[in-house]
Amino acid sequence: MAQLLIAHGGAPTAVINASLVGAVREAQRSGKVDGILGAACGTGGILKESFMDLTGLDETALQALTASPASAIGTSRTPLEEGDYADIVRVLKKHGIGYVLLTGGNGTMDTCAKLWEACRKDGILVGGIPKTIDNDLDLTDHAPGFGSAARFAAVSMREIAADVAALPIHVCIVEYMGRNAGWIAAASALAREKAGDAPHLLLVPEVPFDEADFLKEVTRIWKQGRGVVVAVSEGIRYADGTPVAPPLFTSGRAVYFGAVSQYLSRLVIEKLGIKARCETPGILGRCCGEMASLVDRTEAESLGALAARTVLEGTGGMMAGLRRVSDEPYQCEEILIPLEGLTLHERPLPPEYLARYNVTDAFLRWCRPMIGNQLPTITQWV
Repeated sequence: MAQLLIAHGGAPTAVINASLVGAVREAQRSGKVDGILGAACGTGGILKESFMDLTGLDETALQALTASPASAIGTSRTPLEEGDYADIVRVLKKHGIGYVLLTGGNGTMDTCAKLWEACRKDGILVGGIPKTIDNDLDLTDHAPGFGSAARFAAVSMREIAADVAALPIHVCIVEYMGRNAGWIAAASALAREKAGDAPHLLLVPEVPFDEADFLKEVTRIWKQGRGVVVAVSEGIRYADGTPVAPPLFTSGRAVYFGAVSQYLSRLVIEKLGIKARCETPGILGRCCGEMASLVDRTEAESLGALAARTVLEGTGGMMAGLRRVSDEPYQCEEILIPLEGLTLHERPLPPEYLARYNVTDAFLRWCRPMIGNQLPTITQWV
């Protein structure tokens, strides 16, 4: 028998450890492995032969791990060169590793596909576990991590909106993660309980930003007297593709934008003479275990188990995924997606989910089940 190796790639999420637990439990039950290893801090850990022994984790440890945010084994954005794949294969053979699972988003699944091509001639089976708060992985209905980020967006928006309504003296710009796709900012619309509730305006990368029209809409809503709350994705762009907040730093596929909420709040102050402020949850929006969606956590664990079961049964080159069967009642079925079809293809919000400065009912029906339990109720009479 051979060992199973699990590695994480890209940014952590509130439920990535649940996927790890699913894979570990499945491997433990299978009786088909000599050991279960975790790569310390992603593919870089594989190259350094830095492994953690997960074989003997008991149920108490696994339950604690399931509820823990971030990555217990670490993750990375280590870019791999062409020659690194042959080096990884040598490391895997040296340690008797016959099965490899990579957990991550677009970049990690591209790496996963290339590693599978490098490994298959040696009989090493490679599979993928989806993970991304951005929800931009193609061919799966959604990815673990998004449901919790969406819940955080909705809860934080509802609470910020209550604060602004209680003291309606400013415009508040709330910035959510989303470089090229606006799924998380769009999810903040789930905060609404009735027409007119915040977010009053929703800005996403899929819809070009028009400064004059934005200021016109802010002015219109401001005159209603209850303050203005705007949800914005970090990567919004003008019609020519230029980011509204130019990147401060770029490293490979990793792009770190300037604070677009800060830019927009300053724009409102300077152009309209209205007090404005910005809020940027940032990393908290992806790692807040306290707001994790129970649906998201359950699906993360289940897909980790499916990915492990797939390679242990002799099939490589596949990523575990989900296909939507029904919105009401919510039901998804597990599927397997060939890695070769996932090569760095980011999925934006489709047009049918978008309206002017808003999202459609179709998006809300699709998104609502994934955030899990009912949102907190806020009592407010003003």
